[in-house]
Amino acid sequence: MIESLLLTAARVCTFQEQRQLTNASGFFFQRDARLFLVTSRHVVSDEPSRHFPDRIEIELHVDSHNLAESTGFSIPLYRAGKSIWRQGVDAAGEIDVAAIEIERAALPPTTLYRAFTPKHLPDRFDQVEVGTSLLVVGFPLGFHDTLHHMPVVRQAVVASSFGLRFEGEGYFLTDARTHRGTSGAPVVMRMSHLDPTHGDLPWMLLGVHSARLDAGTRDLKLDEALGLNCAWYADILLTLTAG
Repeated sequence: MIESLLLTAARVCTFQEQRQLTNASGFFFQRDARLFLVTSRHVVSDEPSRHFPDRIEIELHVDSHNLAESTGFSIPLYRAGKSIWRQGVDAAGEIDVAAIEIERAALPPTTLYRAFTPKHLPDRFDQVEVGTSLLVVGFPLGFHDTLHHMPVVRQAVVASSFGLRFEGEGYFLTDARTHRGTSGAPVVMRMSHLDPTHGDLPWMLLGVHSARLDAGTRDLKLDEALGLNCAWYADILLTLTAG
């Protein structure tokens, strides 16, 4: 039996033509009959680092009886010179989340995956307390089960008030050990009770992991890194997948 949570995540590789650039994480989100791949916006375009891939590739399971069978699925990031991903802004500026619609008909007919839905988003901020245990499901430094093509999970806790946008930004903080390649990973909390509307995925989708945070005043020789991260609130997906 494969835990459904592990089937929500996809390893993301960015490319410029045939040259691979970076590794990252992503996950599937379904709204009505439409399917999206969600990752960090800086994975698909990042001005500060001059990172401008023209396509991404995700790894898909194609045999439910043999998880060693997989295939690469290429997704162009531009069509007719225009970017195809959806990104959002709020009062504080750009949100580091991107949603890319996947053409279901183009997927191999035997593709095995699980997708979060709007039902998996919290409907109240007071459902999540500071210190709550979380999981971050992704591919740190590209590391994963290379035989079965499965992600790994890191434990985390909510490190700031979930009801308050940290410093006015559209994210909350997590306390977790993370690495490059985790950008775009889902940040989830186990549901305390089963709800038939969640299917076989009893997890609440709280956020999208973006990056590690550090104190600008930290002495690089004397002080350890904070070990804190920002996770953008997952309710942005309701905006990005509308219409």
